[in-house]
Amino acid sequence: MTGSNKRETPRRPATDIVHSGRDPFAHHGFVNTPVYRGSTVLFRTLDSFERRDQRYVYGRRGTPTSEALEAAIAQLEGGARTWLAPSGAAAVATALLSFTKAGDHILVADTVYQPTRKICDGLLRRFGVETTYYDPTLGADIAGLMRPGTTLIYTESPGSQTFEVQDIPAIAGAAHAAGALLAIDNTWASPLYFKPFVHGADISIQAGTKYIVGHADAMLGAITVSEPLAGRLVAEAGGLGICAGTEEMFLGLRGFRTLEVRLERHWHSGVEVAGWLEERPEVARVIHPALPSHPQHELWKRDFLGASGLFSIVLKPCSKTALAAMLEGYELFGMGASWGGYESLALPFDAAKSRSATAWQPEGPTVRFHIGLEDVADLKADLEAGFARLAATG
Repeated sequence: MTGSNKRETPRRPATDIVHSGRDPFAHHGFVNTPVYRGSTVLFRTLDSFERRDQRYVYGRRGTPTSEALEAAIAQLEGGARTWLAPSGAAAVATALLSFTKAGDHILVADTVYQPTRKICDGLLRRFGVETTYYDPTLGADIAGLMRPGTTLIYTESPGSQTFEVQDIPAIAGAAHAAGALLAIDNTWASPLYFKPFVHGADISIQAGTKYIVGHADAMLGAITVSEPLAGRLVAEAGGLGICAGTEEMFLGLRGFRTLEVRLERHWHSGVEVAGWLEERPEVARVIHPALPSHPQHELWKRDFLGASGLFSIVLKPCSKTALAAMLEGYELFGMGASWGGYESLALPFDAAKSRSATAWQPEGPTVRFHIGLEDVADLKADLEAGFARLAATG
């Protein structure tokens, strides 16, 4: 527990997940940090008010609830400071606004989360920041795209929907050699299975909505930075008025405590289902970094400590009617956006619409799966029935 007994030997991640950010005896012995609802924080003296020398000065600027989750995430990420945002997209926007300025040039992976692309092509462009999208498989060759005004490289590994794994250490080396920062969207693996700062990142962003919350019942984002950027993050995010909701922070704390046991189940169930799908005659290919068939599987093995439950498949050519019959008849796989909750999902997508530096030309329709916490045998039976509907519809 946080508090009186300080440990000199490091603890393993599963233990930190349970104990980091907690100080029960600061809250009358209650195990969970209470939900602090409030805006106004009182000061005892005029001098104290003028100096703003209290630990908490205003609800938007931090409470014991937000501090507990921020400390826990920062410790697991390996960063110096975390700031919470009301959603993953808000965390992306806040990070990009905080660490760019008019006249900057940034490099962004072509396979990035679509809302990130919209922020770059809309908000940042209007504010005078130029974005170049790059092939995520470039690795150290990204140095050839750097300009004198390049200040940041924004990565996402694996990439959204199509799961390209990037050589983050090599890209970080190229960024730092040119005096630029490296940011990464670390949502897929979570900080449990990918350690961004060990691999050279300066900024790590998560949609906490996914695996941190873990129960599909709250929106949350998190930005974690290295020590040199901590002051700037607090000043910029605080100045923008960015803060997460009280209940959402509490749900994030609740979900965080079970992250290790949930993610291990997502990982192993996901790999089992992905391997099963590879053997299906209806499937042209499965795109899962933890499978040996993945083009960047060796990079995944080198840098990642595990996998999540999210991956995609490419079906062999079929009609839209047949695809609809397969998807609409599932009993266990819901069709909806987001992922990371306890439930399984299946979502059709067309990545060709959100590429500019690379081409996406799949053999047939593409579906992204999230494998939840259900029994794998039941999930396979549901998928089997879906393939039967696909075949029957033609």
